[in-house]
Amino acid sequence: MPDRRLRGLRPLMRGRFPSGGRPGDGAPIAPERSMDPRALQADASVEHSVIDNAIYLDGRRIETPATLAETVEHLRRKSGSMAWIGLYRPAESQLEALAEEFGLHELAVEDAIVAHQRPKLERYGDILFVVLRAARYLDESEQVDFGELHIFVGRDFILTVRHSEAPDLGAVRHRMEADPELLSRGTEAVLYAILDAVVDGYAPVVAGLQNDIDEIETQVFGGDPKVSRRIYELSGEVIEFQRATRPLLEMLKGLSAGFEKYGTDEELQRYLRDVADHATTVVERVDGFRQMLQDILTVNATLVSQAQNEEMKGLTVASFAQNEEVKKISSWAAILFAPTLIGTVYGMNFHHMPELHWVFGYPFALALMLCVSFTLYFIFKRRGWL
Repeated sequence: MPDRRLRGLRPLMRGRFPSGGRPGDGAPIAPERSMDPRALQADASVEHSVIDNAIYLDGRRIETPATLAETVEHLRRKSGSMAWIGLYRPAESQLEALAEEFGLHELAVEDAIVAHQRPKLERYGDILFVVLRAARYLDESEQVDFGELHIFVGRDFILTVRHSEAPDLGAVRHRMEADPELLSRGTEAVLYAILDAVVDGYAPVVAGLQNDIDEIETQVFGGDPKVSRRIYELSGEVIEFQRATRPLLEMLKGLSAGFEKYGTDEELQRYLRDVADHATTVVERVDGFRQMLQDILTVNATLVSQAQNEEMKGLTVASFAQNEEVKKISSWAAILFAPTLIGTVYGMNFHHMPELHWVFGYPFALALMLCVSFTLYFIFKRRGWL
């Protein structure tokens, strides 16, 4: 009996399975082995990291296992079923136990444990590993908060590992459960829904960044001295946003490249193309933001330079005026110095001084004072000091 969950989705999964099995033919996701219950139940203390854990058949939830060990057992008993496990910051032992049961590649598991990965899409045998960077805009602090999501997609299971609050995969699960027809398309349909949620989550971030840029423009032309720091910080957020969004285009392009080759279901093709269109729009907007911030930074530097030039001009004018005042003061000081010097010499009261008993000594001294003073006055006046 063909597996209805993967009708139209086999092309995307084809080529990712060992030669002994294909999606839909009941081939196991990994070689059968006796399951050691201790492998998953030993980490019962960290079961709180399981956000949701369900078994689906024909697009409807049929089981909600209490533990991950029960999930594996249910998945093996229910042929044609699909498991969707959502984890939030799981313990390393918990993720390694799941890797053992589902046959996850050790490199992908290491990435999921360590986190801080760039967005990417990798195939490890029959497992598709996807890393996404979600984002949300925090109105209170006017900052962008980035999250990380790791997704393991197999033939009959999908495992999500979140390291942040965003994105809200609970809303994605509710949306898919409300549309059994879409959910019945299998794990690839769930992957589409998660991609769609992550890309849609970028819209409020784009709007928030646009509002920040508008405010910065107002600050720049208003002469706010703190705007340079804000431009620098916002530029860093925009660059980080670029790193989160730009790789999505290549990831979606890689999925779309196999549409015609593998005869992908037309409805799913439309869904993925819609996600690609939204992602392209976001990337273009973010690229525009970076260019705008560079232009704003240039304008701000120009305005700051102009303000500095005006300030220097004002200081120069003030310095020139001060110099003129110093010249006047110095000139009058020199003029008054001459009669003071003469008066001081003849005021020393020595008995033996020339002209001391001269009849014309007093008028001569006054005439000499006036002559020297007027001479200095005309000299300083001619030079423009007075």
